[in-house]
Amino acid sequence: MNQDGISQAGDARAAIDSAQPKVDALAPILQALRDQVARRVVGQRDMVDRLLIGLLADGHLLLEGVPGLAKTTAVKALAQALEMSFSRIQFTPDLLPADVLGTQIYDPRTHAFSTHKGPVFASIVLADEINRAPAKVQAALLEAMQERQVTLGGESYILPAPFLVLATQNPLEQEGTYPLPEAQSDRFLLKLRIRYPSREEELAILAQAGQPMVALEAVCTAEQLQQAQALVHAIWMEPVVQGYIVDLVRSTREPVAYKLDKLVGRIDVGASPRATLALSVCSRAYALLNGRAFVTPDDVKAIAPDVLRHRILLSYEAEAESQSADDLIALILGALPTP
Repeated sequence: MNQDGISQAGDARAAIDSAQPKVDALAPILQALRDQVARRVVGQRDMVDRLLIGLLADGHLLLEGVPGLAKTTAVKALAQALEMSFSRIQFTPDLLPADVLGTQIYDPRTHAFSTHKGPVFASIVLADEINRAPAKVQAALLEAMQERQVTLGGESYILPAPFLVLATQNPLEQEGTYPLPEAQSDRFLLKLRIRYPSREEELAILAQAGQPMVALEAVCTAEQLQQAQALVHAIWMEPVVQGYIVDLVRSTREPVAYKLDKLVGRIDVGASPRATLALSVCSRAYALLNGRAFVTPDDVKAIAPDVLRHRILLSYEAEAESQSADDLIALILGALPTP
């Protein structure tokens, strides 16, 4: 090993040794959050873990699945386990942007306007069935999600920190739904596909039916969450893993350069550099959630579908052959050499 390699190995060891005790100290809080959600939601461990990854990575999440899969229940349970403000917005076709953001109200007695802040002014915002509202209402969340602020009457108001939008949506083939604009879809750090429970889990759901709702405890404060979010950026990532992340994302745009002939003509628009940044921070959060102060290629592969599935636009040919974004991502993960 040359001098640069020795120096890099030393830097890696120092970074890991520094961060690992903090990772170990955070583990009981993360497990407590899991346990609190499990008191309301049977199974769905992958969904719960990815909700926690979104919290750790300080990014917004989109949960997609047919009605009845506990999407809303899981988000509400997680919000109750966090000692932070929470609001729920039920998206409907007649919802207006002011119903989400707030508005200016004129008082004829004082001849002045007062600001009425909408439900988006909370640390945890549940946007329930977000694709049941038309595009102008969906777009009303764009500034809030990206800039963490809202403009009312020409004045900007900073949203609380942390600020996370956890949105649920039904599949687009469901009646009465509107596709999310591409610009807004890309603002979500992760898009989760919620699956049906197993037979054993469904039996457990049936056994709990009719029982009183269990009260949940707040086990994590806003300050603790912000400390955890800061710790994510201290998780060590080897340059070779960084290169693997860049190659994964670039292969969606340049399949020929990566000898992915089966991908040619299947993707109209590949993932942007925002996907590279998202995959990096989510891989670090995944490692942290699993008790490690360093990222492995397996961490990247585990979280890549949730980061990329809503960031690539399939071609007509791919849709005609009933290929999904997940199919193409699996092809990429199987073909690219793992470091």
